Amino acid sequence: MGNKNKERLLMAIWVVSTIATFGSLFFSEIMKYEPCKLCWIQRIFMYPLPIIIGIAIIRKDYNQIWSFLTLASIGFIVSIYHNYIMLFPPELGSCGRVSCTTDYFNLLGFITIPLMAFTAFLLIIILCIVGLKMDKQSELNPGEEQE
Repeated sequence: MGNKNKERLLMAIWVVSTIATFGSLFFSEIMKYEPCKLCWIQRIFMYPLPIIIGIAIIRKDYNQIWSFLTLASIGFIVSIYHNYIMLFPPELGSCGRVSCTTDYFNLLGFITIPLMAFTAFLLIIILCIVGLKMDKQSELNPGEEQE
């Protein structure tokens, strides 16, 4: 994968993770929606991404995709569970001070905060897999020019 393509890919991953990070901060700090435990866990895996991806872009270090993929995958698994309990609330009640099934935001009847987190993690995972496939392709074609 040429360096320009790697840089574009990292930029795309950075944009998605930065929008997700600032989006969650908007909901908690501006809109005053208190995050539940599952939201906090997802933040643990999303918030470092803009920083470490930004550093990778600045240093032109294009070999960190596995790190980004690992963080996004763990957040994605938590997000799957969070969306599941939003759709099928447990009978036992809250998972903490703020219920993980609290529906603060609902756009068009189905777009919730947990669904937005799920989408962000999924996009990051897809972009990371694209980057890994591009790396694999460039290994198979070693004569490809680096831009």
